[in-house]
Amino acid sequence: MATAAVVPLHSQAGQELFALLEEVNALRAAVAEDGAAICREILEEAGDKAASWPGLANFGHYIALRRHDMRGLQRRLMPHGLSSLGRLEGRVMPTLDAVAVALAALAGRPRPVASPEPDAFFAGETALAAATDRLLGPPCGHRRSRIMVTLPSEAADDPELSLELVRRGMDVARINCAHDDRAAWERMAAHVRAAGAAHGRPVAVLMDIAGPKIRLEAVAAQSRKARLFLGSRFRLVASGTPMPPLDLPFTALVSLPELVTRLRPGDRVLYNDGKVEAVVETAEPGEAILRVTRVKPTGSRLKPEKGLNLPDTALGLSPLTGKDQTDLGAVLELADMLGYSFVADPSDLDLLEEAVARHGRPDRPLGLIAKIERPEAVRNLPALIARAAGRWPFGVMIARGDLAAEIGFERLAEMQEEILWLGEAASVPVIWATQVLESMVKEGTPSRGEMTDAAMAARAECVMLNKGPELPAAVALLDRLLGRMDAHQFKKTAMLRALNAW
Repeated sequence: MATAAVVPLHSQAGQELFALLEEVNALRAAVAEDGAAICREILEEAGDKAASWPGLANFGHYIALRRHDMRGLQRRLMPHGLSSLGRLEGRVMPTLDAVAVALAALAGRPRPVASPEPDAFFAGETALAAATDRLLGPPCGHRRSRIMVTLPSEAADDPELSLELVRRGMDVARINCAHDDRAAWERMAAHVRAAGAAHGRPVAVLMDIAGPKIRLEAVAAQSRKARLFLGSRFRLVASGTPMPPLDLPFTALVSLPELVTRLRPGDRVLYNDGKVEAVVETAEPGEAILRVTRVKPTGSRLKPEKGLNLPDTALGLSPLTGKDQTDLGAVLELADMLGYSFVADPSDLDLLEEAVARHGRPDRPLGLIAKIERPEAVRNLPALIARAAGRWPFGVMIARGDLAAEIGFERLAEMQEEILWLGEAASVPVIWATQVLESMVKEGTPSRGEMTDAAMAARAECVMLNKGPELPAAVALLDRLLGRMDAHQFKKTAMLRALNAW
């Protein structure tokens, strides 16, 4: 039997391998020490419940590892067939151990550690799969990623729609509590349960509480043809009925008075998922004048019910409104998961837990989905994950519409990657949401860019579709696409399925 050649110890190649081994050993030691300290901090902050979190140790090691720039080390390892550092999210120490063992063997040195057993090496994948099953329910046999569908209002009175969506591949039904009422939600949930039973598989129900909606309410226009163009100015008011303005194209009432009273000159305001960007020119008690800094060449109108984002303004709003407190009763009775909007700080999770306790927590486990849509939530994501660990079946949703408006479209692509990596390191399921196959859902034909986006979404544990007239066809398309992508890639690892296209 042939054996691997050992590089002579005193050769240049041998010295290079030994230097690499020393570097990897130093990195391993630093990650182990710093990761242990991070875990102790998490346990002190999150309490004893976090001790049962399967992903705690690897999460601490991953945070510690990503404080190092490993680009140079990874490149020097590649010629030796050791390039796995770029895929270690779910197995930090086992990967470092495996690389160290391989380097020692190549350099003819004693093993610094034992080789990791296969079960230990892939324990992170196992833990993530179990957490996903617990939160979202079992997967379809031909794909790993689940499909979540936002139910339209007509789903309350059309049980056939739920049957069709489940038949096409829906795994999770999302009910948006910003719309309809408890009676409609009850019918929607009942239709989903019945559809799942009819197709012989459980279908989970997520109910998304609204949170403090930041949007325009009443809008008064200077004329029927009024539009905003680059440089146009418009007025936001905190209260009262906006009157048709004489001096500006639009005056609009906002849903939350705090929005106007906390604006300062220079603050950016984005309208309708960032389709219009404006900057505050003047801010006075009860009103603010804004100037448009970005809009499409044909201009834009202001319309009621469209959302606003304020990336530069500290609003200090509680993520739980009075309506949310009331809606929690229905959520606890009807849903498997609660969607929590405007989460920014770990204390927001404590606030929710206290509210749930007042209603009486259900006997069955209630899952929690934290929607990541504000810059503060991105910065605090490790702390949010740590606080939720052991308390809830927990996942995060990349709310890409609001998040893009808040942090900028340029940063969204890299940020959604980082959230995926952090979720994998923590064994926390991630939901890829907002405008997936949007043209398909609305018009029946997807764009090329949307198909690529949906294919990339296969790395998440769940992909969400919004409502639209072609929703069943979009579910079927996504079901097929996710199944095919599963054969090609798991997270950042190419599966190397045999190719037959040429």
